[in-house]
Amino acid sequence: MLATNRLVTTSLFIACGLLLPMLFHSFGLGGKTFLPMHIPVLMGGLLLGWLPGLLIGILTPLLSCFLTGMPPLLPSLPMMLAELPLYGAVTGYLYHSKGKNIYLSLISAMLLGRLGAGIVLMLFADLLGISLPPLVYVATTIATGMVGIIIQLSFIPLLVTRLKKIITAEVLQ
Repeated sequence: MLATNRLVTTSLFIACGLLLPMLFHSFGLGGKTFLPMHIPVLMGGLLLGWLPGLLIGILTPLLSCFLTGMPPLLPSLPMMLAELPLYGAVTGYLYHSKGKNIYLSLISAMLLGRLGAGIVLMLFADLLGISLPPLVYVATTIATGMVGIIIQLSFIPLLVTRLKKIITAEVLQ
């Protein structure tokens, strides 16, 4: 993919990461359950690679926090700034760079991202005002977000397959 196309597509995924949570919240659908911000980050890594995925994962929650107030600065943003960049980087590295299976890439990214959030919690629990043990936090976020995880594992592979065809066709023209 050409550098300009990659930059535009990266920006598009960031914009989707800002708009999807707003859309979900406007219909009363909880972000912690459906995880709408995670979808563009995971897809960006899968389609564009580890570096754009990492950047999408950093910029999306950061911009969203300051532009919309979601996620809240404390306690959520620091953990999301560990979790989402890992999503984008891991999916980008495993699937895009190494050609691994899309499901393996997604599940690995989801586990490592949540582990990263747990590490941030472990290091900064007092500052964040959270007394939950990190492993309990990780297990709770997985349980709470199970609907979103199922949606991600069901629809992201289909969307990525379709978008890869479109992107490939655009680059070849």
